[in-house]
Amino acid sequence: MEKTECLNLLDYVRDWNNWRNTLHAAIGQARTLGWTDEEIQETAAEIGDFLAEKVCPATKEEELLQELWNVGTPEERKTLATLLFKIMA
Repeated sequence: MEKTECLNLLDYVRDWNNWRNTLHAAIGQARTLGWTDEEIQETAAEIGDFLAEKVCPATKEEELLQELWNVGTPEERKTLATLLFKIMA
């Protein structure tokens, strides 16, 4: 993907700890509002779709995750979202 066609992740995330804490808080807030973990994970998968399409990978890890997401089936994407959910929750 051309760098001019996608957004730099740093437009959304200034550092890993801040991003992780923000996601952790969002998961907690969703639970407070009565969302189930499955609903949160489905939403995470939708966000993953957006990130894979619009955000330029800045690291090899992000590039690998984007490649896995792009070739993954919906069930595999849900598994990746669940993994990230468990890391952040």
